[in-house]
Amino acid sequence: MNILHHKYSRLYELLQKQEDCSKREVWTLIDEICQLGKEGYYQLFRLLKERYDNLNIQVNFIDGFIFEVLSKSDDIQFINLLNQNFPNGIVLLQSDLGIDYRPLQHLLVTKQFQKADQWTSIVLCNLSQRTSQHNRSWLYFTDVHSLPSVDLYTIDQLWLVHSEGLFGVSVQRKIWLSSNSNWEIFWNKIGWKVNNAMCRYPQEFTWNVTAPAGHLPLFNQLRGVQVLAALFKHPVWLQSFN
Repeated sequence: MNILHHKYSRLYELLQKQEDCSKREVWTLIDEICQLGKEGYYQLFRLLKERYDNLNIQVNFIDGFIFEVLSKSDDIQFINLLNQNFPNGIVLLQSDLGIDYRPLQHLLVTKQFQKADQWTSIVLCNLSQRTSQHNRSWLYFTDVHSLPSVDLYTIDQLWLVHSEGLFGVSVQRKIWLSSNSNWEIFWNKIGWKVNNAMCRYPQEFTWNVTAPAGHLPLFNQLRGVQVLAALFKHPVWLQSFN
């Protein structure tokens, strides 16, 4: 078995058990495959394409990392191939209301997390304006239930896939539930509260993947927890989009 095939097989194995795998081992494997040159890049591309085309497979943060690494290639021909096969990235940018999620996809792929957070806040408000027929520039908790599940899922998948699985409302919800819905415990776990004080925006938040799991996207807790509680109870988290 040659080196490339051995490393590819190991990566394929880790993709099957993403919840239990070591991120460090995955990142190291992908880097080592890339170091094998053009053949390594094309092998990663074929793996990504095979998984993307399989409707029974939900792409995850490992796929996201592979896509981001391949996107940095300086081979123009390879980049053209990548763009032809993944013109809108690897997350299906579905919307019930015709929202174009390519700007959010770009911000997350390029790790502009603060801008992605601002964009997310704006689009959630825009969705609620359309579904709840209002002109407010903020999200009210009674607006949340009418937010389209498809759009919430797209937003969450973009955050998950392009943050090494660290960020997204679904991540926050799991942490909240594991904290017995205790907001004080929740805020401390995700880093919104430090030394018994709520963090000040934007300087006291962390805008990269060194942040605690669930740190992003942000929701203003000074106005109360009702919006976030409503998001955690939205029916989207009980639905299957596979």
